[in-house]
Amino acid sequence: MEEKIYKTAIESILFTMGDSVELDKIAAALELDIGQTKCLIEELAQEYEESGRGMRIIELEGAYQMCTAPGAYDFLIRIAKQPKKHVLTDVLLETLSIIAYKQPVTKAEIEKIRGVSCDHAVSKLVEYSLVSELGRLDAPGRPMLFGTTEDFLRSFGIHSLEELPKMNALQIEEFKREAEIEVLDAL
Repeated sequence: MEEKIYKTAIESILFTMGDSVELDKIAAALELDIGQTKCLIEELAQEYEESGRGMRIIELEGAYQMCTAPGAYDFLIRIAKQPKKHVLTDVLLETLSIIAYKQPVTKAEIEKIRGVSCDHAVSKLVEYSLVSELGRLDAPGRPMLFGTTEDFLRSFGIHSLEELPKMNALQIEEFKREAEIEVLDAL
């Protein structure tokens, strides 16, 4: 029974880490010696191979990594070629709208407006090609400037930033009131 727990742990470690993991690090995590750990990994790798599962464990210069079985390559290529649908959460939409209306803008400026960190949101928007790095601000620390891309325009069906909806004074006042209420509620 204990062997099964160790193999489950090895499988979890290799799956979660993604990259190769050195044998001594796995042994330390399991609190086993290197010989026992190597034996368990090799047994687990053999079980994967014999059962015909879609995963394999390979050795790379004294480290081990989980990877897909060679026969699954064609299926992986088919799924990878399918277009990805990007979901824009409220956080991403809020960050994107700040960038669209204030560009070029730094992360610090976005965070000042939102009141929270925006690293993840900006990274996702760059990954989705809706936002790109435009250069650096000529200021201490030379922070990165961000702006929207042509993909942003295509995605939202507009030809230029001038087509973005304009807010009237009444909407701006309403947003300010809502923000003040949120700030007071947070205190």
